[in-house]
Amino acid sequence: MQTEEGTLEEQHSQIQRVGNNSSNQLSQLMEDKEEDMAKSALTNFRAKEEEIEKKKLEVREKVRAQLGRVEEETKRLAVIREELEALTDPMRKEVAAVRKKIDAVNRELKPLGQSVQKKEKEYKEVLDIFNEKNKEKSQLLSKLMELVGESERLRMKRLEELSKHIDSLH
Repeated sequence: MQTEEGTLEEQHSQIQRVGNNSSNQLSQLMEDKEEDMAKSALTNFRAKEEEIEKKKLEVREKVRAQLGRVEEETKRLAVIREELEALTDPMRKEVAAVRKKIDAVNRELKPLGQSVQKKEKEYKEVLDIFNEKNKEKSQLLSKLMELVGESERLRMKRLEELSKHIDSLH
């Protein structure tokens, strides 16, 4: 029995050793797998990081290129704005000067227009009076002509009468 027990123990210890060995091997395999997975994950992480860095650089380059174009366009627009201001500025000054002159002439014209209206009114009044007096003069001249004609006729008549009277006296 002892031998049997010894063999049993030996077997048991071998099984334990084999079990421990396989357990050790299994645990070693698992550690190796975990290590490989960690290395793989780290490699994947680094690859993703590199890809992200590449993309960042590409985007930066695109942004720089765009900024360069924007700066060029800004300069072109500034030049165009300056040209426009140069074109409109002399015209504005000339227009302002002409407008000032027009305003000055308008200020001078207003009292002159009022004066013209006043004088036209006075002229019409004086012209009406003048025409009335001319009409009156014409009427008086007609009356005078009539009176002078009548006077001449009466004087001629009287002269004839006197002449007859003188002739009758002789």
